Amino acid sequence: MTLHRSAPGTSPAPPDVYVERPVSGQPHKGKVLLAVQAHSDDIPLSSAGTVAKLIEEGYTGFLVRATNDDMGDQEGYGTVGTVGDHVLGNQRDNEEIARILGCQRTFDLNYGNHRMADTPMNELISRLILIIRIVKADTVVCFDPWAHDEENPDHYMIARGIEAACWMAGRMHDYPEQFAAGLEPHQVTEKYYFARRPEITRVVDISGQVEKKIEANRANVAKGPGGHVGSRLKAKLAEQGLKLPLLGDDDVMADREYIREFVLARSRDVGARYGLEYAEAFHYIGPRPSRVDDYVKKNAVPLK
Repeated sequence: MTLHRSAPGTSPAPPDVYVERPVSGQPHKGKVLLAVQAHSDDIPLSSAGTVAKLIEEGYTGFLVRATNDDMGDQEGYGTVGTVGDHVLGNQRDNEEIARILGCQRTFDLNYGNHRMADTPMNELISRLILIIRIVKADTVVCFDPWAHDEENPDHYMIARGIEAACWMAGRMHDYPEQFAAGLEPHQVTEKYYFARRPEITRVVDISGQVEKKIEANRANVAKGPGGHVGSRLKAKLAEQGLKLPLLGDDDVMADREYIREFVLARSRDVGARYGLEYAEAFHYIGPRPSRVDDYVKKNAVPLK
């Protein structure tokens, strides 16, 4: 376990938190990552750096979005917009986010935004099991199903669905009709769960992926708080005869530096607690050790 020293002016880092640092090469080559979000801005805001890091280190990535974002704010158009605007804008943004992070493809479940409390849980679980078995996911990144202070029903519904699906996907008797299509049982063994107030057991150093996290949030034009908020603030100040040096002289820089300063503030604060520039915090659940396997490995001898 790595020992941590807190940065000046920050609260002490818990001693039992593992810091996941960058590794060279592609040690995760051959493994599959499933990044699961309810809305197009969930992964960009909470775990874009970690998703990008794992993909850079060899994972094949897929992005799942549970809702169609039809109730999302249409910030990129400078107005609330219509429901149709929301759906189309967020769909386009989600595809661009997947491209920026390096995901191979997206899966959209198309449930109504803020309406997932009506979704039959068994239906949701079965759809997630199908995706897990199709891509043979080893690791998921998603909301923490057991976290506190979650007000959005879409967040806790997709979290509870993925928690069950990760386990059930590996069982022979759950949805066996899927095996007729050539699929096989496949259990997810690693989970990176994020939340508003997470139970932190792992912190991921994303200092090397911060530019991708900025770009992923800048691509979220339809929802914000990234998108074009910086350039709109720059224009509004100009109308008042004012400027913020932080926002620079062009719209792209204004958007990027606004995201860096304000949207990434939490990643910067988490990093400071662990002596890192930027970091993301997770409730991490890893592979369960097998006492039988360990015993066999240590004690098995050749047949005479």
